Amino acid sequence: MTVSAQDRIEAVAREPFTTTGRESGWTGAWRSVVDIWGHRELLDLLVRRELKSRYKDSALGFLWSMIRPLTMLFVYYVAIGKVLNGERSIPGFAIFVFTGLTAWGLFSEIVAGGTGSIVGNSGLVKKIYLPREVFPLSVVGSALFNFAIQLSILIIATLALRQPPTQYVFTYFPVATLLLLVLGLALALMLGAANVFLRDMQYLVEVVLMVAMWASPIVYSWQLVDGKLPDGLLKDLYLSNPVTLAILAYQRSFWAEGADSTYPEDLMTRLLIALGISAVLLVIGQRVFARAEGNFAQEL
Repeated sequence: MTVSAQDRIEAVAREPFTTTGRESGWTGAWRSVVDIWGHRELLDLLVRRELKSRYKDSALGFLWSMIRPLTMLFVYYVAIGKVLNGERSIPGFAIFVFTGLTAWGLFSEIVAGGTGSIVGNSGLVKKIYLPREVFPLSVVGSALFNFAIQLSILIIATLALRQPPTQYVFTYFPVATLLLLVLGLALALMLGAANVFLRDMQYLVEVVLMVAMWASPIVYSWQLVDGKLPDGLLKDLYLSNPVTLAILAYQRSFWAEGADSTYPEDLMTRLLIALGISAVLLVIGQRVFARAEGNFAQEL
């Protein structure tokens, strides 16, 4: 049976209108979550594409996910541990550095990748409707894959050196990881939207991340900072950095040779407060992203 053009027009006219824009407030935020969940298969495909494209036509493939962090560890261990005698003041210097690099790598990859995720997927953004949040989320999925590889190397190294993770791995590690994910995604959403309108943003983020790495105790110890900064505003300002708190929590979880080292007494409290603030920031970031996404296709 052949359906005439008029019949098709009338059938379309009978279809109820569906709102594709974003509502404001908590209702809009919840609707976005539901919308993203409905596109979870697409999100999975984007994560797979992100991983495959990164090592496309590479002879070693995913082995580069192991080689890159190990190379960074070797450089820092030789340059700072041996040449600058960093290992004299920090026992188990290799594990100490690799622990910090593992936490920092997760956060920086989410922020840097999320910043360029919308522009990098401009073809899809301009052609079809889908919740644009799936692009920063696909970066999070890819970063978690690389993080899992690096974390496995870290755990194997601690066991090989007979310095297994401490009991704090069951408390500090999950909270710190969740903090890095929530804060990283919040920044990825806001910076990803900003990068659509100001393309210099992704280069600025790269520079800021390069400098920000030294604002956390990755290649130097918290004990050094604690001894240099007097109690008060400066020390509180240093500890107000959520990434610093997460790295300290990682060190307390995996750096067994530093078990006797001092840590901020209220580290867990600070972690939970930072996690709460990051969660609020994530909601704000999603709302900002939702307000801006209506102009993405036009700008791209």
